Amino acid sequence: MARVYLDHAATTKPDPRVIAAMLPMLETYWGNPSSIYLEGQEARRAIDAARKLCADLLGGAPKEIVFTGGGTESDNAAIRGAALAQRERGHGNHIVTSAIEHHAVLHTVEQLEHEGFRATYLPVDGEGFLDLAALEDAVTPETTVVSVMAANNEVGTIQAIAEISRIAKAKNPRVVVHTDAVQGAGAMEITPAKLGVDLLSIAAHKLYGPKGVGLLYIKNRTPWQPMLLGGSQEKERRAGTENVAGIVGLATAMKLAWDEAPARNAHAATMRDRLLFGIPERIPDTVITGPQDRQRRLANNFSCCFRNVEGESVLLALDMADIAASSGSACTTGALEPSHVLTAMGIDSDLAHASLRLTVGKDTSAPQIDRVLETLPAIVERLRSLAGNR
Repeated sequence: MARVYLDHAATTKPDPRVIAAMLPMLETYWGNPSSIYLEGQEARRAIDAARKLCADLLGGAPKEIVFTGGGTESDNAAIRGAALAQRERGHGNHIVTSAIEHHAVLHTVEQLEHEGFRATYLPVDGEGFLDLAALEDAVTPETTVVSVMAANNEVGTIQAIAEISRIAKAKNPRVVVHTDAVQGAGAMEITPAKLGVDLLSIAAHKLYGPKGVGLLYIKNRTPWQPMLLGGSQEKERRAGTENVAGIVGLATAMKLAWDEAPARNAHAATMRDRLLFGIPERIPDTVITGPQDRQRRLANNFSCCFRNVEGESVLLALDMADIAASSGSACTTGALEPSHVLTAMGIDSDLAHASLRLTVGKDTSAPQIDRVLETLPAIVERLRSLAGNR
């Protein structure tokens, strides 16, 4: 029986069309883009074309696109680069973010605190939505960077980034606004101009592209300084020989995602809704996490907690039944602590330890969802019985 993969928030299988676009960069146009001879210039043309395509898709200019090694690097570079540049200009040393950001953001902000910055971690409500009043109170003349994710990777909450940007810039016009759009890209509106953001992060492998490549959008004239130093690649904003095949793969994956977004998201929402309605109906004491309003959560995201059961045991049992799922961010798998996202939403530790995230993809089928709905109830019932909590 074929395995069922329901962890598309962690990563996606590269689309064959993306692989086809990448192969010539590995087999034929493999030169160093910084070289002046033919092989290098062929690679350079491929990067230039990819940069223009990414810029067009984001409604920006090619010079505003910096290719990176992925979402984590983009988040690190965005926040550190802007915060340090702002402080150097005498604009302050205060950073505002939310309590439910990806650790690529949270750990970067925590490190900056060790380097003399102050940080405010904004609260969220029980569905993961940012407290906009708390945001308005938090932004001061000393605030340099506001970073809030476009959509949460664990519970699918879609934030009102345009409103967040408006509030922040109304309080302090010099503030730089960053959004981590790694989960939101392809699933929601992330055009920087429409969101009002100065910095935006994307990773290819969430879009059926390759791992190890992403981009950072940097609005023209945004105070920012590079993190990786060395060569003059990316106009001296990100040193290191470019990953030509990966960059082409990223641009191709983005184009496909943008073109196919209506169909992909409609299909994902249909599959997700079968889980949202079907699992609580079949499994007593299921607590849905994230927005109850399906229009305000990612189309592909189902997340819940089961009372009186350990989430890790559910995942192992699902894996043995050839169903791949997760309990939250793939970056925290194996951690003993409950999800920081769930605890920030007010979910108690015991219940947070029993979390399950199922994220569907463009190729997820109705029979695969049926398999989950047939398999999962028996797993939860058996685990509760073993624990004496039938």
